[in-house]
Amino acid sequence: MTFTPAKWPRKLRSQEWFGGTSRDHIYHRSWMKNQGLPADLFDGRPVIGICNTWSQLTPCNAHLRDLAERVKHGIYEAGGLPLEFPVFSPGESTLRPTAMMYRNLAAMDVEEAIRANPLDGVVLLCGCDKTTPALLMGAASVDLPAIMVSGGPMLNGWFRGERVGSGTALWQMSEDIKAGKMTKEDFLEAEQSMSRSPGSCNTMGTASSMASMVEALGMTLSGNAAIPAVDSRRRVMSHVTGRRIVEMVKEDLKPSDVLTRKAFENAIRTNGAIGGSTNAVIHLTAIAGRVGVDLNLEDWDKLGRDVPTIVNLMPSGKYLMEEFFYAGGLPAVIKRLGEADLLHKDALTVSGETAWEQVKVAQNHNEDVILPVDAPLTKQGGIAVLRGNLAPNGAVLKPSAATPSLLKHRGRAVVFEDIDDYKAKINDEDLDIDETCVMILKMCGPRGYPGMSEVGNMGLPPKVLRKGITDMVRISDARMSGTAYGTVLLHTSPEAAAGGPLAIVQNGDMIELDVENRRIHLDVSDEEIARRLDVWKSPVKKPESGYARLFHEHVTGADTGADFDFLKGCRGNAVPRDSH
Repeated sequence: MTFTPAKWPRKLRSQEWFGGTSRDHIYHRSWMKNQGLPADLFDGRPVIGICNTWSQLTPCNAHLRDLAERVKHGIYEAGGLPLEFPVFSPGESTLRPTAMMYRNLAAMDVEEAIRANPLDGVVLLCGCDKTTPALLMGAASVDLPAIMVSGGPMLNGWFRGERVGSGTALWQMSEDIKAGKMTKEDFLEAEQSMSRSPGSCNTMGTASSMASMVEALGMTLSGNAAIPAVDSRRRVMSHVTGRRIVEMVKEDLKPSDVLTRKAFENAIRTNGAIGGSTNAVIHLTAIAGRVGVDLNLEDWDKLGRDVPTIVNLMPSGKYLMEEFFYAGGLPAVIKRLGEADLLHKDALTVSGETAWEQVKVAQNHNEDVILPVDAPLTKQGGIAVLRGNLAPNGAVLKPSAATPSLLKHRGRAVVFEDIDDYKAKINDEDLDIDETCVMILKMCGPRGYPGMSEVGNMGLPPKVLRKGITDMVRISDARMSGTAYGTVLLHTSPEAAAGGPLAIVQNGDMIELDVENRRIHLDVSDEEIARRLDVWKSPVKKPESGYARLFHEHVTGADTGADFDFLKGCRGNAVPRDSH
């Protein structure tokens, strides 16, 4: 893609605050100087914001203060002025009812903070699942030069000689407890090995998937996604990113120049190759909406369907992010996609180079971690998008994490009206369920939960687990963790709380799943579905006030990114009126 850098030097946006001798210019500069900043730092050089989601309540991001200091070194070296600022940090592991409810709030915080302050460009520091899309959504809506640095994954977990993958091991061990294969004491001992260093999930969960998506989009420097959080090269990446953002401001290289249709298509194919999280569907769709790229579920199915999964990582495979980095990381994967003619090689990146120029010399150092395209983990990776009378607007499934024998299945519905109903019934030995049934969970979409929690991968009933069964077909309007696995149909749209057909499924209804033909069907007549919907009333009450009320009234469906309807598009970076 052709990009023509802007002329330099020129007057930058920050000079509207700092560049003059009026009362207001002096007011802005004088207050900044109480931090010990020399006068010549306000001479017209690029002012770079460091948007930091550091928080001790967000364990994945608790080390970002150190990376911010490294970014500052690079900015100063390149002749810029770094100014760090905090934004809301939705932590996946601690925030209730779900971090997804607050992704849009964080994106609003980021957008308004960037626009309202004297900034010419911004470095986005993220890590945890929702911080990555939130920061990119907010920055895209302002469209000042922006570049991202991820916090990186934590080191491998080990328990009794076996790898312990973040989340993946937790789901597996909790099922083993119910099946009587593991003791509670062993589970507590394993807990000590699950999170043994700073960083985000060490599996190809949502955090690592989104770090990979941002790199595939071209919004980070090449190699960013997989460097472990504690590796010195993570600090180096932060440092050189600080240098690069100053040059981006001089060139006026903006998110709108990078986040093109080609970039999103590269990301979708990359997600298939890495066995990435189903959550990427929602987040990339929301990001695309901020830059005016029409991205829909059909794109995910069409572009990702024939992409082989070549990254052998949990939850689909056996290795973890540490081995992925040692093997060559995402550059090696993108290079293989390019060699297989599955990459828009000319897509522009924040480095100023094309996607192909960045990776053409990348090497794969371990072909058991990054597999050959002709010997993949799964021949058809990506995200399968199913439609039918149960999901008129679509639902998604991750084939690489599913049981092949269940991808075509017909079974009797066992219905859980909401998450509390599920928790009350699932351990009941009298529950009328066996491994041939289809588990249905309602009221867990954006409005229903609220926030669309990661509960779609419902644990199986103990009496089924004791038979040695480890997977069943599960259908929900919820999400599932990127660290999870199973034959789980997610994001069923419209959601039950909005009156989607999922809301009227009853115990005993027969349901047909046919992933190859992308079909999900409730074996009930159209007349009966219409009758049930006519008498159905939503059990979800509109919150009376606060952010919960705003979320309920304005969140869109999962199929369109679950963004707020009033946040679509770019609102730009025009300098607001002065405050005095």
